[in-house]
Amino acid sequence: MDELLFTYLLATEKPEGINVLLNPFQLYTIPLDDWISQSIEFIVKNFRPFFQTISLPIGWGLKRIEWGFSAIPPLIFIIIIGILAWKLAGKKIAIYSIISLTLIGFVGAWEQAMVSLALVVTAVLFCLMVGIPVGVISAKNDPLERVIRPLLDVMQTLPSFVYLVPVVMLFGIGEVPGVIATIIFAIPPLIRLTNLGIRQVSPEVTEAAIAFGSTPWQVLWEAQIPLAMPTILAGVNQAILMALSMSVVTSMIAVPGLGQMVLQGVGRLDVGLAAVGGLGIVLLAIMLDRMTQAISQ
Repeated sequence: MDELLFTYLLATEKPEGINVLLNPFQLYTIPLDDWISQSIEFIVKNFRPFFQTISLPIGWGLKRIEWGFSAIPPLIFIIIIGILAWKLAGKKIAIYSIISLTLIGFVGAWEQAMVSLALVVTAVLFCLMVGIPVGVISAKNDPLERVIRPLLDVMQTLPSFVYLVPVVMLFGIGEVPGVIATIIFAIPPLIRLTNLGIRQVSPEVTEAAIAFGSTPWQVLWEAQIPLAMPTILAGVNQAILMALSMSVVTSMIAVPGLGQMVLQGVGRLDVGLAAVGGLGIVLLAIMLDRMTQAISQ
């Protein structure tokens, strides 16, 4: 009986007011997509030269790093990374790094790996230059932290593909726009963990430093940042991994490297090519992750 009554109520035509009440979205919608599109078009029309100027130092740094990686012979590069990994993370990670880079070379992905590594290094360097100061300032300024927190929430929850549209409209396509999209995607955890690390420093330590006559700058550099360094380095680790994971996404805007191999493999249904690119990304990610973890410890 109840089921028949429910079916009858659904099938019966309802007054217009009831329909509007039950389904208000049918008649009333907010044109958010139009507002966002118009805002982006306004920014592109009036401020694109400014954003193009911002991209110049990124392009300059990327070219130098890319040239440096490509100029070093593969064997010398592997030896340098092996020694660096040994000093930072120990013998096991050094052996893993040597084997990983050797395998990348033998599967024919060396040049692409060097391009991806240069893109990641460039993006992470600019993340450090922006993220750590912003994190420190937000740790010292509660109102600023309350403003930044929801912005970081939005940046970390937005799908990575969403960043490509405004970046392409403002900067075009190619390596530099790819690095800019990577910086935007990878910087939130660095800001968060820098802020957290500074805030977790014991107030007693700060008070003791002030009592011994330290200036605010000395308190920051000689007390707070050293004690917060493990947390800050965890943010650096997250930024590196997120930057490397972005390589496949940025390949959609003509960024070369291992991500481009994956994209071409998917486009051609070439499982082998996609697997080689994916393997290179995984090997580099594990190597960089272990090395940065060792630094923090």
